[in-house]
Parts: sequence; structure tokens; C-alpha cells
Amino acid sequence: MTRNPEVIEPILKDLVLEQNAKTLESEVLWFREVLEVRFALYFENECNYRAIAEIPMPSLVEDSSEYARLVTQYNMNIEERLLLIITIIPYVKPQALNLFFIQDKSINREFVEFGGWRGKVHQGFLPTAETAAFIIAGKNMSMRLRLLTLFDKEHFFIKDGILDIQLSSHDESFYSTRLSLSNEYFHRLTTGVSHKPDYTINFPAQLLTTTLNWTDLVLPSKVLDEVVHINTWIENQIEILHNMGLNKSIKPGYRALFYGPPGTGKTLTASLLGQSSDMDVYRIDLSNVVSKYIGETEKNLESIFRQAEHKQWILFFDEADALFSKRTAASTSNDRFANQEISYLLQRIELFPGVVILATNLKDNIDDAFARRFQSIVYFPMPDEYERLELWQSAFKNCNYLDDDIDLREISRKYELAGGSIVNVIRFAAISSVKSDKRKICQADLITGVIKELRKSGRTI
Repeated sequence: MTRNPEVIEPILKDLVLEQNAKTLESEVLWFREVLEVRFALYFENECNYRAIAEIPMPSLVEDSSEYARLVTQYNMNIEERLLLIITIIPYVKPQALNLFFIQDKSINREFVEFGGWRGKVHQGFLPTAETAAFIIAGKNMSMRLRLLTLFDKEHFFIKDGILDIQLSSHDESFYSTRLSLSNEYFHRLTTGVSHKPDYTINFPAQLLTTTLNWTDLVLPSKVLDEVVHINTWIENQIEILHNMGLNKSIKPGYRALFYGPPGTGKTLTASLLGQSSDMDVYRIDLSNVVSKYIGETEKNLESIFRQAEHKQWILFFDEADALFSKRTAASTSNDRFANQEISYLLQRIELFPGVVILATNLKDNIDDAFARRFQSIVYFPMPDEYERLELWQSAFKNCNYLDDDIDLREISRKYELAGGSIVNVIRFAAISSVKSDKRKICQADLITGVIKELRKSGRTI
């Protein structure tokens, strides 16, 4: 008997949650024992162990949880496994860290060696690198120093975006760094579902998706060649850099500039590049990035780049001339700060190891220094008569409500419209047909829609 997928899917989700919860519970119990032993050893109390390494770790053999998969994937040692569970505990069992609230009676305050920080709302103990150092190293200075390698940018914790490391202040001890699990891995290790970041003030970007495919993209052959060139890099970057031995000569990442009139396919092309390579494409909302306050624009952009650093994302800056504009003569303090912002962006984009696409309607507005750093500069022109016909035909290929009087060839020949405008015309005509209860899209509806669309750009028939 065939089971209904709508019934099976919730059952499978429940099984995943159960397994994840069971494994995390076991890991937290192990951590609590480690913590009690560390306290006993540190304060020289009676203890059955001489080191926390003697405490057996829970077996993850034949464990199908996401936590077990992650630990096994990276073959984590005891230090890495402890650091991981420390960052998970505030989410799943915050009371397991209550031991850190005891005070040093000699100074009537918390033990500084415990580290930790307090959230604005969260009432529990939140770990820092100092907390991890105390648990893992105790009084062992060499172990404390070796612990720093776990926070190196090349370590998988940082490189693959598992941990979210935030230094409270540049003039404080590194061990005061806040430790937390990234949102992506929190969702993966608990629900088993990969999390997509939501649009927030700290992440002013929207995930771009499309139901279209490459056959729906109508561009001149030269432009398509440029797009295929970019796609080839995205899908073969590792082979080019490492297998060909070019990693010392060529920097990772790719920077492209798309320019041309509105509606000519720039956004769709970015979406399809992500779709074909299974990479998320995020469109950056520049209105929430650019700030009139000094230093805020750089801070906002740094937040985006930091979150995207180790992800397989494509960053798409639409209407980029609003941000990446030409530098001006520094005649005022505002000019100097604006130029500093652009210089910062130049450096940050060049160092970004992923794919960055800037889109603009006016290429001349982009600073020349940016142009030199693009691997591809692609012009998206207005479609010609034959391309317009292809766009019209593609848009209507699944529509059975066209009136016999429609002549798409004639419309394509007479009216110069970009693909985005053609979609707007079709939407208008479809609404008009329903409103008039004709249930057929006719030539007159299309022509009226064309006139409305031309007027938007100040053009007439």
C-alpha cells in the first residue's frame, strides 16, 4: 500500500527531532560530568578522575542525528567536541551552566576565570572563550594556549561558519570573545533543517529564487557567452585553483558587473547562476546599508560579508551605483568619509572568497577603481525584435487563454520593451481580461498594457 507523502513527512520530521534530542541530551549529560570534574580538579576537591579526558565520551556509532554527523564529518577530538557542546547548551539546556554563577568569596564577585557574559534578555550564563579555556584547560597553561587554534580562521569551526565568534571589544582580551552557535547550525542540529537567514537590520538581504530556467533567459549570444563563463568558474573553482595549481596566482572568488536598462535580465541571470550551482543568491537592500552616520555603512556591510564569508552564497548588489559610486575630490569632511567608505568596499569585495555581482542601469556611475577589479563586465542590452518575440512566446507558452486576434510578431516589431516590461504588460492584460469577464487575453488588452508601460519611462507610441 502506498502511503500519502503528507502523512509520511511529519512522521519523518518527528523521528529526526527525537533522534537529535536524544543525542543532545546524552551529550549534555557528558558535559555536566566534565564540568563537575573540572570544578573538583580546579578547586582540589576529592575526585575519581585525574583529567577530564578520562571521562568516556558518548558513543556516536550508528547514531543518525545531525550532531553525530557533524562530529563524525570533522573527526572532532575531545576539545573540539566540548567547544561545540558549550555553544549549544544555552539553546537546549541553559541550566547546565548554572555552576558558573558561584562567587569567589575572597573578593565577593564571580570568578574571573569562568568568563561568560550576560544577554539583554537571557538570564542564564553565556559562554566566552575564557569559559571554554577553563573547562578544557583548567590550570594547564600550554593547553590554554593550544586552545587558540580552535578559533583560527582556517579551523573548520570558523571557516565553515559553525561558530559565531564575536569579540566584545578590540582592546579587550581575546578570551572575552563571545561564543555562540551560528543560526544555520543551531537549526540543523536541532530540527535537522538548514536555516536560511531572514531579512533583518543586521542582514538587510533577501533570498532570490526563481521558477524559471536557462531556456527562459533570452539574451544575445555574446552576453550568454559571458554568463556561461561566470557559471563555469562557479562550478569549477576548486579544480581551477587547486587541481591546476593556480591557487597562489589566482585569488578565490569572482566579481562581476551587470549593467544595462531595467528589466533586461540582470536579476534573473544572478538567480539562475545560483540555481544551477545550488548556491543561495542574496540581494542586498542598499537602502538599509547606506547610512548618513560615519562608519555605519562599513559596519553594515561588514555584517553582511562576515555572515556570507564561509557560505556558498552569491551576493547580488542591485542598483549598485547608489553605493559603489565614483569618488569625489575631498573638499569637505563628508567627501573624505564617503571616499573612505568606497576604499573600504574595494578592499572588502576583493578579499571576499565568494561570488559578488553588482548590477546597475548606468555603468558610468561606477567608480573606475571598481571596474578594474571585476573579472567580468557584462552589458545587458534592450532585446531586439526577434528576442522580444521569443520573450512574448516564452511568457505565453503555458497559457490557453489567448484570443485569436493576438499577433505577437506585430507587437514585437512595433514596441521596444525589455523582458521585465513585457511581464508587466502580460499581468495587466490578464487582470483586464478577468475584470471584463472575457476570460480571454486579447490584442487590445496587450496594446493598452504596452502604452501604460511606455508611459512609465516617458515614451509614447
